[in-house]
Amino acid sequence: MQITSETLERAVEQLARLPGVGRKSAQRLAMHLLKQEKEQVQALAQSLSDLKEKILYCSVCYAVTDQDPCPICSSAKRRKNVICVVEDIRDVYVIEKTNEFRGTYHVLGGVISPLDDIGPDDIRIKELVRRISEEKEEKVDEVILALNPDAEGEATSFYINKMLKPFGVSITRIAHGIPMGTELEFIDEATLSKAFAGRNAF
Repeated sequence: MQITSETLERAVEQLARLPGVGRKSAQRLAMHLLKQEKEQVQALAQSLSDLKEKILYCSVCYAVTDQDPCPICSSAKRRKNVICVVEDIRDVYVIEKTNEFRGTYHVLGGVISPLDDIGPDDIRIKELVRRISEEKEEKVDEVILALNPDAEGEATSFYINKMLKPFGVSITRIAHGIPMGTELEFIDEATLSKAFAGRNAF
């Protein structure tokens, strides 16, 4: 096949590397960008560049942020004595959309998965334990486990429960109104809100 533009082909190749984007979708995206005003394309390119240049991890909860600590951890309106443990930053966004939770978060950055060679030391469980044991401003009263209800999420929840028991903190989990095998980012806000409201002791 004769390529009419090396520049366009390079753009298609880069877009096709994105998750869920095949070659045909990448071609459509590239052609769409080609038709846009130069300023719009430059704004997109700048925002993508800023993702790598300006985004960092919160030193308290490990969510992605532009400032450290993040706006949730530094807010005086959030309950510092309640920590919601999630697998991924996407879960923070999903839970925040419900407006049900007013505490803080702890992003593990993964779950225990022996098949993928991911153990407890490969995710931020030690940081969670340290955070609870060293919390100076306000003692942590409750840890909510909001991990995906699959085998890896369950194994991680049990491990965290075991690690936190000695600290006398109340450990709860979001209610099991969420179907097994479903990831949090695909759950509607009403279901997730009810799951938070009906959480039970671990």
